[in-house]
Amino acid sequence: MEEQVARVSVVLVVAIIARVFNRSRFERAIIPGNLMTDLFAHSSDALPTPDVDWYPDWLPPADAAHALTRLVEEVEWRQDMMGTPAGRVPLPRLTAWQGEPDAVYVYSGIRNVPQPWTPTVAELKAAAESVCDARFNSVLINRYRSGTDSMGWHADREPELGAQPVIASVSLGVARTFDLRHNKTGVVQSFSLKGGSLLVMKGNTQADWRHRVPKEPRVAGERINLTFRWVTPRREGR
Repeated sequence: MEEQVARVSVVLVVAIIARVFNRSRFERAIIPGNLMTDLFAHSSDALPTPDVDWYPDWLPPADAAHALTRLVEEVEWRQDMMGTPAGRVPLPRLTAWQGEPDAVYVYSGIRNVPQPWTPTVAELKAAAESVCDARFNSVLINRYRSGTDSMGWHADREPELGAQPVIASVSLGVARTFDLRHNKTGVVQSFSLKGGSLLVMKGNTQADWRHRVPKEPRVAGERINLTFRWVTPRREGR
């Protein structure tokens, strides 16, 4: 009799342990993502995160739409070329470079001599400077005419940007995916950059991460992106 009671007790204990284990496993599965981030924030196995500030609703929708219309008209757009193994081909987007007269910027073999600030770009620059508590003397403007326009993986690491540049990315028009990929781990963090949003990259983001705007053929409509930055003026002869 005592042996039967003991066997029953063991079975009950095992059942209780299994129920508790299964419950705790289920509860871990439904913990919200931000809580999971907090739980593992101090773990040596924590996933890397880029040093960015994200303002998804920075501009009211009406202001963002108005700015898009004005930029299409007032910016002097150009079709740059890039080198590939098959030769030089057009960039899959239109571009413009505005800024102070000495803010010359070279990337991908393209020498950008700044055009003067246009009114809408100057307004957005001042607003971004206020939020970022930083000064900008130039901006790269990319016009994605449809979802087939794109930008490949790269980092903004040109010497004239400095070691830890602050880059304020303003998006107008249709939402597009923006991927950040960690150099060492390959971890990817993605944002949907909708019209009126502001994403600020800073710290070691350019040193430790690459970013891109992938092709999205199903996306219809235009997007304009302005990346404000500070470029150290180039010395003569460079």
